[in-house]
Amino acid sequence: MFDLKHILPKMKDILSKELGNRKVFDKDVADALGINHLTFATMKNRGKIPYEEILNFCAKRKISINWLFYDQMTRSLEEETEKYANVRYFGDVYASAGGGAFNYEEASDTIMLDRHMVARLGGERELKNIDSINVLGDSMEPTFKDGDIIFINRTQDDVRKGGVFVVSTPVGLFVKRLLLRSDGMLELISDNTQYGVEQVPMESVEVIGKVVGSMSSV
Repeated sequence: MFDLKHILPKMKDILSKELGNRKVFDKDVADALGINHLTFATMKNRGKIPYEEILNFCAKRKISINWLFYDQMTRSLEEETEKYANVRYFGDVYASAGGGAFNYEEASDTIMLDRHMVARLGGERELKNIDSINVLGDSMEPTFKDGDIIFINRTQDDVRKGGVFVVSTPVGLFVKRLLLRSDGMLELISDNTQYGVEQVPMESVEVIGKVVGSMSSV
């Protein structure tokens, strides 16, 4: 039996691209379907699917309804649908202001990316190495803002080359610009100059991966 909650993440991913790669909420989907926000919320809670509105949604965008409901592609729409690719999205994981270690057993959704975003992240061959999480706080502004989604390549963990990384420390999970000093101390640097540089022993830090891209929340 179909459930609106099953197909909702895919619809949000499609709309995210249309809305400038920002984070998409239920109300955005309701607007795209032409459904009142409260009515849509009730339908979601009851698992009721607005089939006619979704059919129109897919037809307008040349997206296969088979793909949306069954993860199957029809040959005539395969080229359009294949413009999108998925990476894991841990919606309950936040980096920058603490919050604990990164747990790969956390429930994850998927974020759908178009071919241009896939190219920015290193190409299709890298997608299996990439996860996405949320940014919390303003310590990395203007590079990343509160609510942004960042993409982390788990295989890129060599901090000696510099860059922005997600790290798990004894006091929480952070997204910071890293600098490894010759004495073995690791500097966690915020792009927001209102925040000072933090120093931690390298051995006390787990490098989750390098940030290779982001999606704005606004």
